Amino acid sequence: MRNMVTLIHTLADHGDDVNCCSFSSSLLATCSLDKTIRLYSLNGFNELPYSPLKYHTYAVHCCCFSPSGHVLASCSTDGTTVLWNTQTGLIMAVLNQPSGSAVRVCRFSPDSTYLVSGAADGTVVSWNMQTHKLFRCGSVKDGSLVACAFSPNGSIFVTGSSCGDLTVWDDKMRCLYSEKAHDLGITCCDFSSQPISDGEHGPQFFRMASCGQDCQIKLWVTSLTDFLGFELKYKCTLSGHSAPVLSCAFSYDGQMLVSGSVDKSVIIYESNTGSILHTLTQHTRYVTTCAFAPNILLLATGSMDKTVNIWQFELKSHCQAGRPGDEPKQFIEDWSEEEVSLWLCAQGLKDLVSIFKMNNIDGKELLSLTKESLTDDLKIESLGLRSKVLRKIEELKVKVESLSSGIPDEFLCPITRELMQEPVIASDGYSYEKEAIENWISKKKRTSPMTNLVLPSLVLTPNRTLKMAIDRWLETHQK
Repeated sequence: MRNMVTLIHTLADHGDDVNCCSFSSSLLATCSLDKTIRLYSLNGFNELPYSPLKYHTYAVHCCCFSPSGHVLASCSTDGTTVLWNTQTGLIMAVLNQPSGSAVRVCRFSPDSTYLVSGAADGTVVSWNMQTHKLFRCGSVKDGSLVACAFSPNGSIFVTGSSCGDLTVWDDKMRCLYSEKAHDLGITCCDFSSQPISDGEHGPQFFRMASCGQDCQIKLWVTSLTDFLGFELKYKCTLSGHSAPVLSCAFSYDGQMLVSGSVDKSVIIYESNTGSILHTLTQHTRYVTTCAFAPNILLLATGSMDKTVNIWQFELKSHCQAGRPGDEPKQFIEDWSEEEVSLWLCAQGLKDLVSIFKMNNIDGKELLSLTKESLTDDLKIESLGLRSKVLRKIEELKVKVESLSSGIPDEFLCPITRELMQEPVIASDGYSYEKEAIENWISKKKRTSPMTNLVLPSLVLTPNRTLKMAIDRWLETHQK
């Protein structure tokens, strides 16, 4: 089987260990022991004119983008968390940890309302992003806070300590739960943005991963519903690394989990099965950080070798790796009933969704529908409606043939399942065809087509990087 992940770029601008890297929809940020933060455009990975960003007087431990990508936060041993304007490189605010302790981790809430900073003395602070003032403060009983992750709906966040404790907080900074998760200390944690839908769990259950000095990666399942209360259930341990694991992160579609280790390797797992898809060994020292881009399949890994490697996934659907014979997910016959429903809405056939669901019409069934089955089985009485459905299905069958050329799944709109012409990024972090997501928002509640969670904002941002990638692909494949 061909290799499906390729090293496309190595950034070697930092003068010391790379501690963290983070993506927005158009930029990559990296920070280092050398006290600087560097910013790169995803279009060619050229460093921005105002980079590097300099303010911190000691090592920069962590950097992260706000969901819109307009603000970058960085935190340091100097006890500060700095907010930067990503369009100008100018400082917007300097947030001083009340205790003055070294700040090890910072994270924005999914709606950008708050920023959380965790420090070496165990203090955790929630900052109001409108006023840049301290909102709430708390602390863990032992150890440094070194890891933090928000749930996809922002109702909770989880912190990890050097003593191995996972602590769960609500948005009012009340401690909901604490558990000893890793024997020798936690190093990182991350939530998958995609709900679990495997029959065992309902749509309000999400995966969380944690990793630690005990060389282990643990997968957990959390419930985020008010009526169920909060739960954190251990599911399994992923093996593969032979030394402490320093970083872990889920891909934007939840299909993959990546980890970086003291053993100098990067391992990519399939989230559902825990099977190893790829092991990357190009770094020459400890791998300290790894991050997926929010809407395209790009991966960045940073190391104590002072470099950041950029990896791109090839055209074959990554979630099918290791299972020869399976077709990539972009093929219509592999659509779930939910994907068929999304397609119906996009074609102006929303009134048929309940009928199709009642009859369990998935992608394979959809392609096999006939005039007779629409009349006799689905009881669609309108001749015009039957004709429209059949016409749309014929168009889909043509697409089945064209998709065999291997259009990358990230180039297809999740709503229409068609190649995007004007991709935009919604506030859920996913890219859609502009007209399709506008129609979705106008006809539906303010929910994400991908997560069913409420969209924190209705702002749609052009995804120029994805547009250029699609145009390049079309130039290559339409000659």
